[in-house]
Amino acid sequence: MRSLHETQTGIVSSRTMSQQLSKPHLIELAKEFGTPLYVYHAEKIKEQYEKLKSAFSKTDTAFFYASKALTNINILKYIKSLGANVDCSSILEARLALHAGFLPKQILYTSNGIAFSEIEEAQSLGIIINIDSLSNLEKFGKKFGHSYPVGIRLRPNIMAGGNLKISTGHDKSKFGIPVTQIKQILDIVHRYDLLVHGLHIHTGSEIKDADVFIKGIEVLFDIVPHFRDLKFIDLGGGFKVPYKKGDTETDIHLLAQKIGEAFANHPNPGGNPLQVWLEPGKFLVSECGYFITSVNVVKKTPSATFVSIDSGFNHLIRPMFYDAYHHIENISNPESPMKKYAVVGNICETDTFAWDREINEVREGDNLVFYNAGAYGFEMSSNFNSRLRPAEVLVKNGKAHLIRRRETFEDLLRNQVEAV
Repeated sequence: MRSLHETQTGIVSSRTMSQQLSKPHLIELAKEFGTPLYVYHAEKIKEQYEKLKSAFSKTDTAFFYASKALTNINILKYIKSLGANVDCSSILEARLALHAGFLPKQILYTSNGIAFSEIEEAQSLGIIINIDSLSNLEKFGKKFGHSYPVGIRLRPNIMAGGNLKISTGHDKSKFGIPVTQIKQILDIVHRYDLLVHGLHIHTGSEIKDADVFIKGIEVLFDIVPHFRDLKFIDLGGGFKVPYKKGDTETDIHLLAQKIGEAFANHPNPGGNPLQVWLEPGKFLVSECGYFITSVNVVKKTPSATFVSIDSGFNHLIRPMFYDAYHHIENISNPESPMKKYAVVGNICETDTFAWDREINEVREGDNLVFYNAGAYGFEMSSNFNSRLRPAEVLVKNGKAHLIRRRETFEDLLRNQVEAV
């Protein structure tokens, strides 16, 4: 473990208000651990979590980190140390959370189109369960009745999010039980005397308008009176984070104010005040992440100058899959003139990270860094083209910790069986 404050490279202190790692700092990490490399800055995660806690200090709110954004066990342990709970999208994420030290009561499992056996396992683990289909709600009622509390994920039929691929609350979305099916929900609840503790909605990702959340609350308030045992309303996540110059994140303080006002004006007819649950994922870890690559080839053609790096969509698929923007900098040659490049990967498919992107002059061997790489970067990586997945490093209190080793050829063979 190298103390990055001990170098003579002008590293930004972890005590600064906006937690960032400097270019010299990132170059040192590339030299020490090789590229491609995912780097996460612990203090930035803490800064984002403290921002949420401060904004919602006057509201009874619980935060559940949406772990699908980044499930490295060290990240889970660190987020637990901050006081957060955890939201899981699969039973294996829930088991990872238990392994990281979360208590069952701190783990929320929101299923989506899964086999009922996963819900049975979740119940056996003692964790909090949200169910998102009439079919599984019926099965749950038959097996567990009033003996185990349950939450219900509803689809509010609200369009929200950066684009259709990351919008989950509209009327053609597969997620949740449509609010128009409330009669069928209530029929199952009454037939099996279900103990419904929560109602859950999640409308999408990259939501910067606080009023979207308020629309969801209004939908829920029409339904709340039907459930006498409610303890929480889960509004999901999807907070906007800035990706490029001029971008703004969701105004968390305005959101907290509006949510507080909404709940003050709609007291729970069942009695006790309802706790608000939120599921920040990308908001907590996106900006903590840096993806460092090396330039293999600079190829000049009549149509474009291509910068080919030692990575591809097998390591960072968001630009290709979601049309997502990641700011890219040449940290090896930061004072050189700006030129336009197409930044491409080494995968044998269409594999373009950016077209016509202005970057300081790029030379073969330079290091390029992709910012906002903490959420859905490594998590969505693969071994496509039989290429190896990169290492992961966590920088905490100025020290770099290897938290996942770089894969080797042996890892490609590990689970294969030579049977013929």
